[in-house]
Amino acid sequence: MHSWASRFTALCAAGAMLVSVAACGNSDTKSTSGATDANAIISVNNSEPQNELVPSDTNEMGGGKVIRYLFEGLVSYDAKGKQHLEVAKSITPNEDASQYTIVLNDGWKFTNGEAVTAESFTKAWSYAANVKHAQKQASRMSIIKGYQELQDPNVADDAQLSGLEVKDDHTFVVTLNSPDSVFPVQIAHQSFFPLPSVAYKDMKAFGKSPIGNGPYKFQSWEPDKKITVTKNPDYKGSRTVKNGGIEFRVYTTEDAAYSDVLSGSLDVLDEVPSTARKTFRNNKNITAYSQVGSTYQGFVIPERLEHFGNDEEGHLRRQAISMSINRKQIAEKIFSNTVTPATDFTSPVVPEYTKKLENSENLEYNPTKAKELWEKANKISPWSGTFRIAYNADGGHKQWADAVSNQIKNALGIDAQGQSYPTFSDIRSQVTDRTINSAFRSGWQLDYPSAEDYLTPLYASASADGHGSNDGDYKSDEFNAALSDALSQTDEAKRTAGFQAAQGILLNDLPSIPLWYSNVAGVSAKGVKNVNFDYTNMPTYNTITK
Repeated sequence: MHSWASRFTALCAAGAMLVSVAACGNSDTKSTSGATDANAIISVNNSEPQNELVPSDTNEMGGGKVIRYLFEGLVSYDAKGKQHLEVAKSITPNEDASQYTIVLNDGWKFTNGEAVTAESFTKAWSYAANVKHAQKQASRMSIIKGYQELQDPNVADDAQLSGLEVKDDHTFVVTLNSPDSVFPVQIAHQSFFPLPSVAYKDMKAFGKSPIGNGPYKFQSWEPDKKITVTKNPDYKGSRTVKNGGIEFRVYTTEDAAYSDVLSGSLDVLDEVPSTARKTFRNNKNITAYSQVGSTYQGFVIPERLEHFGNDEEGHLRRQAISMSINRKQIAEKIFSNTVTPATDFTSPVVPEYTKKLENSENLEYNPTKAKELWEKANKISPWSGTFRIAYNADGGHKQWADAVSNQIKNALGIDAQGQSYPTFSDIRSQVTDRTINSAFRSGWQLDYPSAEDYLTPLYASASADGHGSNDGDYKSDEFNAALSDALSQTDEAKRTAGFQAAQGILLNDLPSIPLWYSNVAGVSAKGVKNVNFDYTNMPTYNTITK
C-alpha cells in the first residue's frame, strides 16, 4: 500500500513475469552530505493499528507500515518499483502460469534464530486461507488450489492448502486454481510473508510481539502512543538499513503531527494536513516533498444499503452521485493540487494505466445528467433520507467530505452530509463488522506495481464478506470473469486489455466512487536526510538518517 513517481514499467514484474525471476540491483539512495548517526532512532507518524501485527490479518496502514519493516517476503520492490529477489532464489512458472516452483535462498533466519524454510511460507499461507482463523487478507490466498476446501467451517485448524507442495526445506511448488501471470508480483504482498513456528501457538500473543525476518526487529508497543522497532543485524535482504530503528508514533490529527515536524520533535510526516497544503512547499523550517502518487482515494457505498444494490436503481444512483462531484474544483480549492482527479480505479503509476476506458464518462462532472439519472432511479423506487459519507476525523478528511456532500446536495437536491468518526480504528471497526450504515471513505496504497493490486482485493467476490478488502461486498460474476481472463493472459498487451475491460465494468457499477489519486505531500524536520518516497507514496524509512 504505497506509491509515488510518474508512470513506470516494473522491471522483473510486468514485462518479465513468465520467465524465472531474476534479481535486480539495489537502488538505495546513498548519503550525499554530512556525517550521520547510524544508531539514531527515526520518528515517523502513524495511526494505531486496528489489531495485532499479523501480516495476513492486517489490511490498514497503522499496522501495515510496521509489518512491512518487520518481515521480508519472497520478493520485494524498491522505491522505483523494481523487483528484488529476497528469500526467493528463483520463481519459475510452467508453460501456462498455473504452477510455480519456488526455490529459497539459504541462510535466512527469523529474529528468534529459527531458519526460514519452505514451510515458513506454506504454513503461513494455509493459516491465512483457513476460514477458522478469519484473517482479513484471506482472499489473497484464493488463487491457490485448495482454498475453497479451507472455507468449510468444519475444516481442521491446521489444514493445509492442497496447492502447496513442499519438496524440501528450500523448495516448494505452488499450484493455482487457474493461470495467473501476475503471481510473481502478487507475492510481494505482506499476506505472503513467512511466519515462525512459534506464531501458531498463540497468534494473538504473537501479533502483540511479532518475530519477523525483515530489516528491523520488534522492540515495544505502547498502545495509542508508539511502536518501536530496531535494526536487525542479521537481515540478509536488499533494503539497507542506515539508522538504528524507527519509532512509529500515533497521532489523532495530522495537524498535531505537522506541528511536531515544524518544532523538530517528529522527523518525518508522510501526509501533510489540508490546512498546510498551500504553504508547506515554501516553509523554510522543514523540507517538503511533492510528486505524483499512486494512492487511490474514494468512498464505498455498500451493496446492502437500500437503493444501492448491484441492480439498475443502484447503478443509476451511483452514477448520479459520481457525476455530481467536481473533482477538479476540490483538488484545486481544498488540496492545492496535491491530488489528481481520478479517471479510473487504479493510479497513473501502474504500467496498465490508461484514460481510455469504457464508461469513464461516469467520473466526469455533469450535474445536469446526474439529476436526470437520480430522477430515473426515483421512478424505480423513491428516495428519502440523508446520504452520508463517513470519515475518520484523525485523517484530515472533514473538508473534502463536506465539500463532496455539498456538491451532491446541490446537484441532486437531496440532503447529504459528512459523518465524522473520531479515529481510523473507530470507523474501521464498523466497516469490518458490517455495522456501518452509510457510504464511507476508502483509500488504497499500492502493494506492488500492477493494476491487479487495486482490482482483486477491492472488487473480486472472493474478497467480500470479510475475506479481504472488498468492504462494500460488491459481487459481480461479469467482473470476476473479466479479471480472471486478464490474469490468464501471458501476453502483456492482452493482460492489459483484460484489466481495462474489467475496469469498464467497475465504471458502470461503481462499487466505489473514485475521487482522486493522492500525490506525495510529505515533510521532514531540518537535519533529517535521505528521505525518499517510493512508488507506494510512502517514505523508505530504512534509508533515513539524521
